[in-house]
Amino acid sequence: MEKLQLWLLVLTGLSGAVAQSDLYGQVFVFPKESADAHVILNMKNSGPLQTFTVCLRYFTDLTRPYSLFSYNTRARDNEILLFKEKPGELSLSVGGEAVIFKVPENKGTSTGWEHVCASWESATGIAELWMNGSPLPRKGLKKGYSVSNQGVLVLGQEQDTPGGRFDAKQSFVGEIADVYMWDRATPIAAMQAANDDSQLPPSIVGWGSLQYQIKGYVVLKPMLA
Repeated sequence: MEKLQLWLLVLTGLSGAVAQSDLYGQVFVFPKESADAHVILNMKNSGPLQTFTVCLRYFTDLTRPYSLFSYNTRARDNEILLFKEKPGELSLSVGGEAVIFKVPENKGTSTGWEHVCASWESATGIAELWMNGSPLPRKGLKKGYSVSNQGVLVLGQEQDTPGGRFDAKQSFVGEIADVYMWDRATPIAAMQAANDDSQLPPSIVGWGSLQYQIKGYVVLKPMLA
């Protein structure tokens, strides 16, 4: 735990001041393709992860590959990565290994915003993906693995090293909101609540008390839809 706190202090010293805000009704706007625009999120103190759930909302018209959620450590690339491979496909990586989920075309919403939740547990290796409150067929990867707690969490870019080595052609262009992460496999009711923007259980990353650092051309704005 002390090592994690020291790592976060070092990261803060290198990257600048950390803001903490209730971002309800706000979004991070990533206005253009870039090799440096990103947002660093701080996680609340947690040990190595045996389970996790990540939920977020995004709005984009990109058709090329892009990163939605990237968590990297000094020891391993793509410790956790939620990545849009192409229209109709989302991948979840754990410990550098990926599974691909096929997303039916009718899973979209009338506003253009998409809500995704990804969950994984070490004991079984089962990975789940929910799109707009509906589950997709479950996959399996990295059974018995433990996710390191000494990493860097980034929105808007896919990391090849912690906090760096970004590729503009994998950058996110659009809007991201309502980012949450839990250190457990979140019950179905909680995933549906996240999609409905309802009351949520305590989290290690929470939109209502988010600690973040904006780097490059990223703008915090009210949600339009």
